[in-house]
Amino acid sequence: MIDNRLGEDYEALRKTVEAFAHDEVAPVIGELYEKGEFPYDIVAKMGRMGLFGLPFDEEHGGMGGDYFALCLALEELARVDSSVAITLEAGVSLGAMPIHRFGTEAQKREWLPKLCTAQALGAFGLTEAGGGSDASATRTTAVRDGDDWVINGSKAFITNSGTDITALVTVTAVTGTKPDGGKSISAIVVPAGTPGFAVGKKYSKVGWNCSDTHELSFTDVRVPGGNLLGEPGRGYAQFLSILDEGRVAIAALSVGLAQGCVDECLRYAHEREAFGQLIGHYQAIQFKIADMEVRAHTARLAYYEAAAKMLRGEPFKREAAIAKLVASNAAMDNARDATQIFGGYGFMNESPVGRFYRDAKILEIGEGTSEVQKMLIARDLGV
Repeated sequence: MIDNRLGEDYEALRKTVEAFAHDEVAPVIGELYEKGEFPYDIVAKMGRMGLFGLPFDEEHGGMGGDYFALCLALEELARVDSSVAITLEAGVSLGAMPIHRFGTEAQKREWLPKLCTAQALGAFGLTEAGGGSDASATRTTAVRDGDDWVINGSKAFITNSGTDITALVTVTAVTGTKPDGGKSISAIVVPAGTPGFAVGKKYSKVGWNCSDTHELSFTDVRVPGGNLLGEPGRGYAQFLSILDEGRVAIAALSVGLAQGCVDECLRYAHEREAFGQLIGHYQAIQFKIADMEVRAHTARLAYYEAAAKMLRGEPFKREAAIAKLVASNAAMDNARDATQIFGGYGFMNESPVGRFYRDAKILEIGEGTSEVQKMLIARDLGV
C-alpha cells in the first residue's frame, strides 16, 4: 500500500520551517527585497537552526538528515520568499555538497563545519558567459605550475559568490585534453580573497533580489595543488551528478512558490469584494484557484517521487528532470494567475504576489532550462 504521508521527523521539520518562514522571514523580506539587500540575519538564523547542515553527517558539523529534508525546508521557505530559499539551496547543493561528495577528509574538515552552520557560504563557479546550458564549453583554464594550480578565466551568474561570508568558490576549469581530443575539466577550490580572484558588481536582476549573484574573474589565481576537488578530469562529471540532485531541490523550491501563490489567492478571495460580493464567490476565481492547487499538488508528487528514488539509490535522472520541468511550469503559471486575480495590487512590488511573479521565470532557466529537461527526458526514453 502506497503511503505519501510524511514521517514524524519530516513533518516536525516542515512545521518548524513553516513557522520560521511565517514569523521571521515574512515580516522583513519585503523591505529587504525592495532594497536588494542580502538577508544576513535570516541566513544566520537558518544556520543556527541547522538548515544548511540538513543533508550532511554530524561528524562534519551537519544534522545527519537527508536531501529530502532539505527539499521540505526549501518548499516551506519559498512559500514566503524564493530569495531566501535559493540562498539555502545554493549554499547546500552547490556550495557544500561538492566538498561533501568529492572532497578529501582534510577538505571536509576544513570547510564543512563552517558551511553547515552558515558561518560561511560556498559557491560553485560553472557557468560562463558563452556557455549557458552547455557547460562543456568551459574556457576557464587551470595550469599546473610546480605544486600549484594557476587559474585564468571568468564565470557568470554565480550565486552566493560575493557576500561578506562567502568563503570559497569551487571552479570548473580546463586542465588538459582527453585521449579523444575533448576537454579535461577539473574542479578546484578557490578561497575568497585569493590574489587575482575578483568579484564583479552584483547583477541587476528581474527577481531573486535578496539573493547574491555576481560575475567572477580569475587572473593568474594561484592555489595549492591540494585544492583539487575529486579526481582530475572529472570536474564536469562530478557537477552533472550534483546537478541531478539540484534539480530535485529546485523543483521543491518551485512547488513552494506555486503553493505560496495559492495561499495568497485564498486569503485575497476571502477579503476582496467586487460588484457587491467577495471575489471568492465567482466561479471564474474558484476555477482559477482550483487549477493553481492542482498544479502545485501534482508538482509536489513529482519531486517526492524523484527524491524517494534518489534516497533509495536508484537512477533518478529522468524523474529529476520531470520534477523540475513540471514544478517550474507550475510556479510560472501560478504566479501569472495569482497576479491576474490580484489585479493592480498583484503588479505592485510590495505585494508577495508581485515578488512571486518576478521570481518565477528564473525557475524555468536555472539548473537547466525547460528545453534541457525535455532533452534529458527524451534521451532517457531512447529517442
